[in-house]
Amino acid sequence: MATNFLVHEKIWFDKFKYDDAERRFYEQMNGPVAGSSRQENGASVILRDIARARENIQKSLAGSSGPGASGGPSGDHSELAVRIASLEVENQSLRGGNWGPGGTGLSLPPQWQHVSPMRQAEPPARKAATAAEDDEDDAIDLFGSDEEEDKEAARLREERLRQYAEKKARKPELVAKSSILLDVKPWDDETDMAQLEACVRSVQLDGLTWGGSKLVPVGYGIRKLQIQCVVEDDKVGTDLLEEEITKFEEHVQSVDIAAFNKI
Repeated sequence: MATNFLVHEKIWFDKFKYDDAERRFYEQMNGPVAGSSRQENGASVILRDIARARENIQKSLAGSSGPGASGGPSGDHSELAVRIASLEVENQSLRGGNWGPGGTGLSLPPQWQHVSPMRQAEPPARKAATAAEDDEDDAIDLFGSDEEEDKEAARLREERLRQYAEKKARKPELVAKSSILLDVKPWDDETDMAQLEACVRSVQLDGLTWGGSKLVPVGYGIRKLQIQCVVEDDKVGTDLLEEEITKFEEHVQSVDIAAFNKI
C-alpha cells in the first residue's frame, strides 16, 4: 500500500507545522502584521500545501509501481484526490487574480470577499488645479478681434506720449551759467575809480548780472577794480563783455579775467 511505503521514507512531512509555529513566534515578537502581509502568509500556506500534496502524489505513484507494492483500499486515494481538487481550485483562484494597473495581483478568498476595498481619493490640490484650468480655458475668447486690441494699444500709447510731453513742458529747463571775476585796470593813480566802476556797471546785457566789487592795490599808488558778475553762457560771452567795458577809453586801460567758474 502507498501509505505503508511512505512510512519507510525519510521525508519531513510535518515541516509546514514547524513553519507555522515559527511564523507565529515571530509575529508575537514583532507585533501584529498588516492585512496585506496576512494575505501573503495565507497564500504562501496554500502554495506549500499544493507543493506538499504533489510531492506525496509523486512518491505514492513511485511506490505503487515498485516491486513490493500491493493494492490497498481506495479510501486513502479518494481522500487524497478530494484534497488535491480543493487545492487546485484555490490555486486557480490565486492565478486568476487582478494583475491590472490598479489590481493587487491576488484574488481574495471567500471569507475575505465581504471586506470592501479602499477607494483611492483624488488629491484636492489636483481637483482645484483642474477647476482653475477649466476656468482659464473658458475665459479664452477664440473669436476675439485683433483690431480692437490694436486700437486700444494705440490709444494707450498716444495717451502716455501726451502725458510725457505735458510733464516735460512744465519742467523748467536748466540754463548754463558762469561766474566771472574781472580785473579792470585804470591808466594811472589819478583815475577816478568810483567813476570807473559806474562805467563798468552801466554795461547792461541780456543774461548779465553784476555782483560785488572791491579795489585792489597794484603798486605806485595805483589800484585796480575787481568786480564779480554772472552771465548766461548762451547769451553773454567773455569777448563781448570785454569789448563793452573797454569802450570807456578815458577810464579803462585793460580788462583781464581773474577767475572763471561754471555754475
